[in-house]
Amino acid sequence: MDDQHDSQQPATRRGKVLDALVRAERKVFTRPAPKSAKAQMEFLYTRAKRSTKALAERLGVSARTVQRYRAGQLKKPQKRLQAALVEETESQWQPQVRAQAREQAATSDGMMVSVVAYFGFTASGSSDDGRERHITTPISPTYAAQILQLQEAGATEEELHPIVAEAITEPFSS
Repeated sequence: MDDQHDSQQPATRRGKVLDALVRAERKVFTRPAPKSAKAQMEFLYTRAKRSTKALAERLGVSARTVQRYRAGQLKKPQKRLQAALVEETESQWQPQVRAQAREQAATSDGMMVSVVAYFGFTASGSSDDGRERHITTPISPTYAAQILQLQEAGATEEELHPIVAEAITEPFSS
C-alpha cells in the first residue's frame, strides 16, 4: 500500500459550462482513449516525456506506484487515481482532432447548446407563471470563438456565464 494515498489532493471540480465544453470536445475523438489503467499509464508516461517522477506528481501518487502500474503489478486503481487517469488521458488524447474541431466551431460551424432555463411573466396565478424550459439553440461562430478563447485562458464558470447567456439569447433578440 502506498503512504501517499492519504496525502493526495481531490480531483478538481468544474462547473456545468466547462464540463459541457469538455464533453463536446471528447465527442469528436476518432479513436477511443485507452481504458485500462496500464494503457492509460503508458500513454501518460509517453506524454510526460518518459518521466516517471513528472507523471507521478501530476497524478498525485509516488513514482513507485507509476512503475507498478506500468509493469502490470497493479491493475485496479483506487477511485481518486482512476478519476485522475481518465481525466488526464482524455484531456491529452488526440490534440490535433480537438484543435480541428475547435477551429471549425470558431470559424464556420459554431456550436449547438442545450440549456435548462426558467421563463415566465410577472402575472401570478395564470398560465403565464414561470416554467423550466429545455432549449437547444445554435451559437454563432463569433460567440463560439469567444467562449473557446475564454476556456483556453482558464476562465471560471462565472466568467463564462455572461457570454454563454448572451450567445443563447442572440437568435431571440433579432
